[in-house]
Amino acid sequence: MVLRKSQTSSGKIILAGKDATSNEELIKQVEKNEIVLHTAKPGSPFVNIKGKPTKEDIKEAAIFCVKYSQAWKKAKVKKDVEVHVFLGSNIFKNKLMKTGTFGVKKFNKIVIKKDEII
Repeated sequence: MVLRKSQTSSGKIILAGKDATSNEELIKQVEKNEIVLHTAKPGSPFVNIKGKPTKEDIKEAAIFCVKYSQAWKKAKVKKDVEVHVFLGSNIFKNKLMKTGTFGVKKFNKIVIKKDEII
């Protein structure tokens, strides 16, 4: 499995997909009680934080998620980005969903400010 890997300032491991196939593999390894993030718009990696994260860990993972999203990379004008934060237990997939696409039953929203990303 080819994933992006990083660490929060507190040492929590962050894993992120690179494309639809690696997003599929990433979600397969997520535990039910682990935090997963994705931008509100399509074209973002799914990001998984291993272990029990702090609010700061979640914010750092959200920034990581946005940096690798298509919306951020291809935006002519950089702006704030909404990120959805959810548990592995809230992710679902049905057979009509294409590779790398998942549904989420329940999530929280956080907004990452443009200056936090740059």
